[in-house]
This record gives sequence, structure tokens and C-alpha cells, in this order.
Amino acid sequence: VQLQASGGGLVQAGGSLRLSCAASGRTFTSYTMGWFRQNPGTEREVVACLSRTSGTTYYKDSVKGRFTASRDNAKNTVYLQMNSLKPEDTAVYYCAATSGSCSYTPGQYNYWGQGTQVTVSS
Repeated sequence: VQLQASGGGLVQAGGSLRLSCAASGRTFTSYTMGWFRQNPGTEREVVACLSRTSGTTYYKDSVKGRFTASRDNAKNTVYLQMNSLKPEDTAVYYCAATSGSCSYTPGQYNYWGQGTQVTVSS
């Protein structure tokens, strides 16, 4: 599966952005989808993970209540709605797919999008 992330940009603190990740292929529903983020010199960290049917969604503690991940299996797309953004949310955001269950570990994901930059100014 190929993933194409989009929707990043520059926003002031308190603002919102919605990231999208479009997947190619006809087996989108076979994959658990994750959103990760990374800054230079740091490890890639999971932000959210959605099960195949969106029945279970995991969120990093620091984004709970502010970020909402969702997927539209009919459109082969996952979304990350980010509200009340903070400067510490600044990072390159990646979507990823795994044939396994939700995982916090980037190495468990088989496919990655190219990343989209999110910059939150104070």
C-alpha cells in the first residue's frame, strides 16, 4: 500500500489543522493505521493508532482531548484532526500502516507516508 500525507502547515497556538493520509490499493481495511510525529534528533513517536474498523483508537496522553483520529474506509483515507495546537506539537507528521495490531513501535509498521510538516507558532 502507498500512503500520501497532506494537510500540514503553519498555524498559531490554539489553532487547528486536519491532516489527511490517502492510501492506494484495495486492501486498506486490512491495515491498522497510525499517526506518528518526529523532530530532528528525536525518536519518532506515536500520536494515534486506529484499528481496522476504528473500533479502537489509541492516543498519546499529551494529545488526548485535542486530537481526533478517524478513518473513512470507503475513501481509503485516515485523518488527524488537531485542535488547540501547542508549539510542542511542532513536528513532521507521518501516517503509517501495519498488518498487525496497534503498536507504539515504528518498526512494527510496514508502510509509511512521506511526512507533512506541522509548525505551531507561539
